[in-house]
Formats: sequence, C-alpha cells, structure tokens
Amino acid sequence: MNTKITLLLAASFIAIVAIFGVALILVHNGIVDADKRVEEAEAQIGAVCQRRLDLMPNLIETVKAYAAHEKSVLTAVTEARAHAQNTLDRLAKDGYTPETMKALETSQAQVTSSIRGIFALVENYPDLKASTNFLALQDQFEGTENRISVARQRFNSAVRSYNSKIEKFPGVLIAPIFGYQEAEYFEAKEEAYEPVKAKF
Repeated sequence: MNTKITLLLAASFIAIVAIFGVALILVHNGIVDADKRVEEAEAQIGAVCQRRLDLMPNLIETVKAYAAHEKSVLTAVTEARAHAQNTLDRLAKDGYTPETMKALETSQAQVTSSIRGIFALVENYPDLKASTNFLALQDQFEGTENRISVARQRFNSAVRSYNSKIEKFPGVLIAPIFGYQEAEYFEAKEEAYEPVKAKF
C-alpha cells in the first residue's frame, strides 16, 4: 500500500513538473515571438526611413536646378540626410536599443524639418512647382511619409503586445529569468512627424 502511495505521489510530482515545463516553454516561446515582432517592426521603420533618405538626393537636385542661390536650405537638407543615414547605419549595426531609437527619432525630425524648408522654398519658384519631376517626387514623398506613419504605428502595436506578454502572469515570472525587459514605444513629437505638406 505504501508503495502504491509513493508511486502515486511520484507520478503526481512528475506530472506537475511536466505541466510546469510545458507552460514554461509555451510562455517563453510566446515572449520570443513578441520580441521578434518588435524587431521586425523596428526594421520596417528603418526601411521606410531609408526610402525617404534615398529620395532626398533627387529632390535636392531637382530643386537645385531652379534655386541654386538658396544654398542654405539645400545644405540643411544634405546635412540632415547625412546625419539620418549615419543613424540608420548605427541602428542596423547596434540593433534596437532605447538609445538608437531616440537617435532615430531625433534624426528623422531633422529630416522632416529640412524637407519642409525645401517645400517652403518651392513656393517661390512657379516653374519648379509645375515641373513633372518635382510633382513625381512630391507624390513619392507623400507616400513615404504615410509609410513611416504606418510603420511607427505597427512598431508601437508590437511593443504593446510584447510588453503585455512580459507583464502579465505567468510572463512576469518567466521574462526576468531569460532577461526580457520592457520595450520602449517610438514616441516622437507629433509636429515633427506630420506628413510634409506643400500647397501647389
């Protein structure tokens, strides 16, 4: 009889350990999936910001043909683009960290400001406003700005999902064991990230 009780207790213990082990694996895998979605969303922000930077030389050259003496505006755009490119390169090398995301926010705000300067400059050049090349670039910039907005929203949604997984039970117990920490949202000044608008 004692042997049966001992076996029953041993089997119960093994079953509890097995259930805990399976739960641990499932929760850990869920946290890993959520973390990878954050990384993917962060990479998408980098991709659309890179698209924006890739369009800028064409914009500069198009405007330069009409407004060569507006050197300070064109220089500001070129410098903002170079700084933003360095930031994207650092992000690609160092990966997602709160520091690299803050640097990305700052560099993209500078890019937005410099692009606004270009579009304000365009108002003084009617021939440029009517240029087919400029109008095509304007459409591409508008599309890119929308993509940046969507990418930021998706990133923040992925961060919310990830943070929920590591803050809810049982994730709150398991996440610290594997070194998972709360991720930060992509928070930018709203005025810095409104789509660039130019009235034609």
